[in-house]
Amino acid sequence: MISKWKPLLVVATFIVLGILCYTEVSAQCAMCSLNAENSATNGNTQGKGLNDGILFLLAIPYLIAIGIGLLWYKKYRKNSSKKVSPFGEQI
Repeated sequence: MISKWKPLLVVATFIVLGILCYTEVSAQCAMCSLNAENSATNGNTQGKGLNDGILFLLAIPYLIAIGIGLLWYKKYRKNSSKKVSPFGEQI
C-alpha cells in the first residue's frame, strides 16, 4: 500500500521544499546587468541582443531533447508495429 503512494510523496516533498527554500537569484553579473540597463535607457539595442542570446541558449537544450524524443518514438513505433497476434494475424 505504501509503495503505491511513494512516488506521489516524493514529488510532493520536492514541491514543498522548492516552495519553502525559494531565494531570489540574479542570473547576470553586475557588469552585464549594468550594460543592459544603460543601453535600454539610452535607446541602444545591446539589451535586446543580450536577451535574444539568453533565449537562444535556453532553447537549444529543449530542441535537442525533442529531437532525441522523436527519434526514440519513431524507433519504438517501428519495432512495435510488427507484432503478430496469437491467431497468426498481424496487428
